[in-house]
Amino acid sequence: MDSPYLTVLLGETELQFNFLFVLNSILFGVGLAMDAFSVSIANGLNEPKMPAKRVLLIAGTFGLFQTVMPLTGWLCVHSIAEAFQAFQPFIPWIALALLLFIGIKMILEGRKEETDKDEEARLLRGGALLVQGIATSIDALSVGFTIAEYTWVFALIESVIIGLVTFGICIAGIKLGKTVGMKLAGKASIFGGIILILIGLEIFITGIC
Repeated sequence: MDSPYLTVLLGETELQFNFLFVLNSILFGVGLAMDAFSVSIANGLNEPKMPAKRVLLIAGTFGLFQTVMPLTGWLCVHSIAEAFQAFQPFIPWIALALLLFIGIKMILEGRKEETDKDEEARLLRGGALLVQGIATSIDALSVGFTIAEYTWVFALIESVIIGLVTFGICIAGIKLGKTVGMKLAGKASIFGGIILILIGLEIFITGIC
């Protein structure tokens, strides 16, 4: 007997809240959180005696932005999709193009021998932390294209999962930065880029079949 799950009908599209949906959301979160993870490592490295309250503040800021950005993208694209029904068949192509672009960009950046993220992490008072949050989550706007056919409930659930995954990853990144340093920052970006590319291919293949 199949395990119970929540089903939502979107025109001819049936969306199910099940393990695959949650897994896909978690993978999105992991892929999109890698920039924030790299910056979190730098933050931990530059403030080795960072108190727990501050760790939660930094990770919470990154998680909040990673939650808001996909919802913002969904709201924009959803309004366009409602007004122009002919636009919907192009969503898988747009999602593939965006995620390929972002993924390749992250891989190329991750292969650079030197980064300036440690300089960005030195000043985290006031607006500097907000700038970090925006800079590390701006790519998440593209998720709005990939979830354009979701209801707002499913879009909210996926965005919250992404934010929670980012929160946990950033806490780990800060602690790692305090003990190991910046050696994993580039590899994290490469790993995130590969995940985004794979998700883009999966969305494209599923969308056109």
